[in-house]
Amino acid sequence: MKPLNLIALLCFLGGATWALTRSDTSVRSIQAAYYSALSPFLKAGSAIETRARNFSKEVKHSTELEVQLECTNAELDKLKQIEQRFSALETENARLRSALEFKQNTPFTLVAARITRRQTTNWYKTVEINKGEESYIGNQNPVVTAEGLVGKIDLSAKDFSTVILLTDEKCQVAAKVEGCPEVGIVSGQRADYGKIPKLRMRFLSKNANLKKGQRVFSNGRGGIIPANILLGTIESVEPGALDSEALVVPAVNFNELVTVFVIPSAKSTQ
Repeated sequence: MKPLNLIALLCFLGGATWALTRSDTSVRSIQAAYYSALSPFLKAGSAIETRARNFSKEVKHSTELEVQLECTNAELDKLKQIEQRFSALETENARLRSALEFKQNTPFTLVAARITRRQTTNWYKTVEINKGEESYIGNQNPVVTAEGLVGKIDLSAKDFSTVILLTDEKCQVAAKVEGCPEVGIVSGQRADYGKIPKLRMRFLSKNANLKKGQRVFSNGRGGIIPANILLGTIESVEPGALDSEALVVPAVNFNELVTVFVIPSAKSTQ
């Protein structure tokens, strides 16, 4: 045993022997002094224990709240998914109702078709539909929606066809402007990446007096696209040395094409 430990043990034994040999009054005085000295530490220990117990309860309560919060968030995510699905169904139903009304009210014989393929690199140039020669669909047949002209058939096969969109530069349509004698050729115009392309109406008169918002329709020349199908609205006019050109906003929302209608060849109406 180390000398310091031995000395401490001897002091403790000596103090204990001395205390035990005292009178009852002395012993009680010593005990009172002892407890008085320890009392602050005992109280402090009791307070610490109480705080520790309360902290433990708070931690448990916080853990329960976290579990409840996770459950609530999970339920909220489910409700959001249901809401999104419901909204999508409402949109689809509205689109189908509009398409049905359009088919019933149009003067043309129409063949409904769904877009089945659309390439990102040719998003505003061509689409593929699920109807073809079996439905009397042939090259150059017009493709429309309730909004207006989509384009025309570029290639037809037995059970599918490719549509060249009005926003493609290669798609040209004879057109007229509502409320005035102006006529010209409407075709697609290239646009910067990420922007919706617009249409350009060329060969207008030199001093064409057009206003923003005037509607542009097909005029039926050439016998391919029937007259009076909406193409878009005038946005601006650019005068030139010999003629003018107008920038036209397409009537069709080409980003949301799902169902289209083809005006088929005459064989289907016989």
